[in-house]
Amino acid sequence: MDTETEFGVPIPGRILPEAEWAKTGVKRLPLSGTLDWAAIFGRVAPVVLELGCGNGRYTLLSALARPEVDHFATDILPVVIRYATRRANQRGLHNVRFAVRDGESFMGAYVAAGSVSEVHLYHPQPYHDPKQAHLRLVTPRFLADVHRSLAPGGLFVVQTDNPDYWDYMTRVLPVFFDFHEQAADWPDAPEGRSRREVLARSRGLKIFKGFGHALTGLGRAEAIALAQVLPPPTFRSRGPWCDLDAIERQGG
Repeated sequence: MDTETEFGVPIPGRILPEAEWAKTGVKRLPLSGTLDWAAIFGRVAPVVLELGCGNGRYTLLSALARPEVDHFATDILPVVIRYATRRANQRGLHNVRFAVRDGESFMGAYVAAGSVSEVHLYHPQPYHDPKQAHLRLVTPRFLADVHRSLAPGGLFVVQTDNPDYWDYMTRVLPVFFDFHEQAADWPDAPEGRSRREVLARSRGLKIFKGFGHALTGLGRAEAIALAQVLPPPTFRSRGPWCDLDAIERQGG
């Protein structure tokens, strides 16, 4: 068997003979300094980031469809990165790298200004316990860092099944991006771009998604100033989506 499924939905790509496998895991990030994409991938090419990538469904999909584009994906959980790395290795994806790192510190410390063409964020953890609200990734400062990292007009894609989180996002995203909600399914993955989306759809949950291009003319100093006055994500998070988080983060 050279194909895999999860929740009845095929995982992108097929398992190649072992002689054709790649090495996609980054064992250790440097202690400081921005990453040199050309050195990491051995070529100069557009770079796509996926933050909180889980088991790598979207990165696999995109890397297979766009071999001319390099993909770097991170997640804070080592277990899901192990799944993602194994699958990318088995599919011979030399244009992919995975690393264990949280999205906030990765964007703030490792990504140089204007160095990536796209940033993707699928189903960031909403942290339902109010005492953990400060751990939510999508904050004004994080969005300012995403804006800084993108090349002029670069693309930011985000989605969630949590309506409270989405309400917050739609209020702050337009400050940094020419933002548009995506009503239709993603044409490249109508059954879901991420493991969490596939799982949420199987439970009948609504998926909120959108994309935006980095606003031009918004300088770094102005973006930081805006981030300091915009509200943090202090919404209350309750609903039927809460019990899916533990399942999804197992990452199989």
